[in-house]
Amino acid sequence: MNALKHLYPPIEPFDTFELSVGDGHTLYVEQCGAKDGLPVIVLHGGPGGGCSPFMRRFFDSKCYRVILFDQRGCGRSKPHASVQNNSTWHLISDIELIRERLKIDKWLIFGGSWGSTLGLLYAQEHPSRVACLVLRGIFLHTKSELNWFYGGGAGKFWPKEWHDFIEEIPTEERNDLILAYNRRLFSGEINVETHFAQLWAAWENRMASMAGDQTNAVPPGKYSLAFSRIENHYFINDGFLNEDNHILNRVDKIAHLEGYIVHGRYDMICPPIAAYRLAKKWSKAKLNILPNAGHALSEEPIAKQLVQIMNDLSCNKNDLWD
Repeated sequence: MNALKHLYPPIEPFDTFELSVGDGHTLYVEQCGAKDGLPVIVLHGGPGGGCSPFMRRFFDSKCYRVILFDQRGCGRSKPHASVQNNSTWHLISDIELIRERLKIDKWLIFGGSWGSTLGLLYAQEHPSRVACLVLRGIFLHTKSELNWFYGGGAGKFWPKEWHDFIEEIPTEERNDLILAYNRRLFSGEINVETHFAQLWAAWENRMASMAGDQTNAVPPGKYSLAFSRIENHYFINDGFLNEDNHILNRVDKIAHLEGYIVHGRYDMICPPIAAYRLAKKWSKAKLNILPNAGHALSEEPIAKQLVQIMNDLSCNKNDLWD
């Protein structure tokens, strides 16, 4: 499958800057597309994944003003791989700082996986600042979702990859792999941290697409260190949420907003049940479970559907911004 044929051509930012958000963190922020276009904030996954040029290509550059940023500790933001003063609520405050800095009154949320989590939480905290949400690969940050992925559920479908993930963890620690990896990702020994960071990242990367492409499954050490440390930090702290069903129990706060949910039927990282439960409680959300797709943004059916949604929304812009 070739997602690229459905995307817009590569584009360079018309603006990049570093934004100091306090607590010792500085974020990388970029703007692409039309300076006077419909504003969209792109929320990357992970947490700790960082944004990429690929993410710019889902939008008509003549219609949209696309804002991307690397969340605390990852990508080009500084300090690299830091989990100090790095929580869900810090990130929500950062999004508001970016909006205020750019003098945007209201924008569209575009996010997948952890980006869908953050987008939903931001919208629940600041509903008046959101025009619409376009979400992919829903992750509600519940214990059952984490237990599926780190407790052996996904491993039943990918046994060799699961074996690789748990092999270096002593048997007595395997009942809580998030904790076991936490001990190693924060051991204070850079070689140990990097090694286990790559194992952690590779397990997720191998699940991302239906094809299970192993070519780039093990990312470089620097990327892995940020991705794995930050993701593990959030997971071991339950996403810094007040309760297990925090998002579902607050859907009423976004009940008036339109939403578009795109989810792969064979998503091994974030099973479609989360998208289904969200759509059942959010009457203005349109759920599309794609029959031949997994988790990744780069899956062809997912990319095609997201571009179509963004094209349709650009044609109905007055309905969203009224």
